Amino acid sequence: MAGAERGPRERMVFSAAQLIRRDGVVSTGLREVAVEAAAPRGSLQHYFPGGKTQLVDEAVGWAGRYAAHRVARYLAALPEPTPSGLFAAMVKQWTDEYETAGFAGGCPVAAATVDCAESVPSTREAASAAFTAWTSAVAGALVETGVPEDRAGQLATLMISALEGAILLARAERDVRALTAVARELGPLLDAAVRTDDRPGRGAAHTDPAAAGRTDG
Repeated sequence: MAGAERGPRERMVFSAAQLIRRDGVVSTGLREVAVEAAAPRGSLQHYFPGGKTQLVDEAVGWAGRYAAHRVARYLAALPEPTPSGLFAAMVKQWTDEYETAGFAGGCPVAAATVDCAESVPSTREAASAAFTAWTSAVAGALVETGVPEDRAGQLATLMISALEGAILLARAERDVRALTAVARELGPLLDAAVRTDDRPGRGAAHTDPAAAGRTDG
C-alpha cells in the first residue's frame, strides 16, 4: 500500500514497524513515530489509547501479515515453483536490501521479541502470532510445491529460523554471506521433501537452489 493511500493511523503503524526494525522497541519513541508518519503527535493518543505498547503490538502484527502476504507473491513469481526457489526468493528480499540500502534494518518482529518477550506479555503474544501467520503462509506455499502437509510446517519453521539467524549475522558482519549460505545449503534439503510423484520434469532444478530462485531463465 503506497504511502499516499494510508490514513494517519496506518502511517503510524507502518512507521513504527520501520523504526523498530532499525532501532528496536526501546529506542523507538512516540514523537519519532509521529514525525516519521507526518502525523500530529496528538493523534497518537486518539488512535492508540493504549500508548506505545498498543502501537508496538499493532506494528508487530502488521509486520507478520506483510511477511505472510509476500509469500504468495514469491511463489507466483517463480516460473517453476519449488521449495528451494521459494526460499531463495525469501532470502533475495534481504540480500537485495542490504546490497542496495545497507544493513540498518532487520525484522521488526524479531526486534520486538528481543526487546519485549520478558517484559511486555502483549508484545510477546503479538510476535508469536506474527511468526505463526508467517510460518503458516510458508507451509501452505510448500504444500503447493508438492511438500507433504505433515512436513510442511516443520520445514517452514526451519526456513524462517534460518532466515532470521542469517539476517542477524548479515547485520553484524555487514555482509550477505550468511544469507547466501543458508539459501545454498538448505535448497537441496527442501527440494528433497517434495513427493516423488510430484517431481516429473523438474530435473536439475532440485540440485541448484540458486538457479531455482532465478527468474531470468
